[in-house]
Amino acid sequence: MSATGTGITRQIVLDTETTGMNKLGVHYEGHRIIEIGAVEVINRRLTGRHFHVYLKPDRLVDPEAYNIHGISDEFLADKPTFADVADEFMEFIRGGELVIHNAPFDIGFMDYEFGKLNRGIGKTETFCTVTDSLVLARKLFPGKRNSLDALCDRYLIDNSKRTLHGALLDSEILADVYLAMTGGQTAMRFSMEGESGRTNADGGEHIQRVQRSQSALRVIYASEEELAAHEHRLDLVKKKGGSCLWRPAGESQTH
Repeated sequence: MSATGTGITRQIVLDTETTGMNKLGVHYEGHRIIEIGAVEVINRRLTGRHFHVYLKPDRLVDPEAYNIHGISDEFLADKPTFADVADEFMEFIRGGELVIHNAPFDIGFMDYEFGKLNRGIGKTETFCTVTDSLVLARKLFPGKRNSLDALCDRYLIDNSKRTLHGALLDSEILADVYLAMTGGQTAMRFSMEGESGRTNADGGEHIQRVQRSQSALRVIYASEEELAAHEHRLDLVKKKGGSCLWRPAGESQTH
């Protein structure tokens, strides 16, 4: 993990959408990035800072790609080009650890876009480190489905708004998934609708922090009905799996 200071880890969870990909040959050749979404995580907390932009690709979006992300040629017609946002994008990700699901896909497109600028910009891995969350998921769950949707189901992460792929939404969801995969600590989410980050007095963006009184937490106990439903569920687990980790062998609470 990259450090911005002593004891501080900065990760950028990132996703892109593109005009398509080649079925043969290099997957990015001739195709372009049309959306970038990235959220900042410092010390395993979403900070509220993010980078999100739609891009004009100067080519048509493939129908197959449109069916996935729903981003049309008409919508992109008045958007900036990658060259217009390249410096701002590099500044946001530089020095961070990029967390990407199926990283070779996105990094391939990013390197291709940086190369087309003819500015001598090196490969992304020369100014960032890259972590592929798909590789991590395959190690944790060999032989299982490890798409982002499948991981959301596995970790009980709400992805109900994900009717189409969208780079910013996917990066926010992936942040929750990645944090769950790497220690079970879920993200502390901040209200980011309509915000591009809070600004301090000198014009810079700072991390939003939440403070709460531990003594103010309410303790709510399960009702008799809820306890019965819980025991019934454990019975089903034992019946289907032959054992239940949450109950001593042979014990049954419902009949």
